[in-house]
Amino acid sequence: MQSAMFFALQHNCGQNMERAADNCQTNEDKRGKMKKTIVKDWKTRLNYFLQNSSSASKESPKTISNKKGKKHAYYRPKPEDALQWSETFDNLLANKYGVAAFRAFLKSEFSEENIEFWLACEDFKKTKSPHKLIPKAKKIYDEFIEKEAPKEINIDFQTREMITQNLHAPAKCCFNAAQKRVYSLMENNSYPRFLQSEFYQELCRRPQGT
Repeated sequence: MQSAMFFALQHNCGQNMERAADNCQTNEDKRGKMKKTIVKDWKTRLNYFLQNSSSASKESPKTISNKKGKKHAYYRPKPEDALQWSETFDNLLANKYGVAAFRAFLKSEFSEENIEFWLACEDFKKTKSPHKLIPKAKKIYDEFIEKEAPKEINIDFQTREMITQNLHAPAKCCFNAAQKRVYSLMENNSYPRFLQSEFYQELCRRPQGT
């Protein structure tokens, strides 16, 4: 009787160990697939960024062909320019290519609403016509500030309430507190990850053949 129980327990232990090994292998396979997906994603976003960069670059354009055979020009920032983005966050935001690259990176982290809100605030502060302030402020509020907005940003209740109260007669500084909060979040969280990412490291490398 005891021998039968012993063999049964031993058999169950063996099965449990096999299941654990299978689970470990499955988890390892999942991690491998996830890593491949992440690498593929940042490469796709890097190519998208290069294709959609401004044609005002001083460098000669290169061309790529899509599936339909159509050629598109793209401009790659110089590695030395990309390296300057790592000096300060303001250097990155002051460069149109830097903003475009950072925005593409944030899309991979599903937090592009932060840079989009910051850019919207910069555009809002440059508005010259007083008549355009109200509709622009309302659009920013509906898109980023309002609770459960499509691209709701992470700000505290007091800041949101202050913006809501000033919405009927918005001044150019009405989003300053929220913009400062989002700037701090990007500088302290997303920006360091961007600098460590393969996405950014690839932009800092000199293209082969140069």
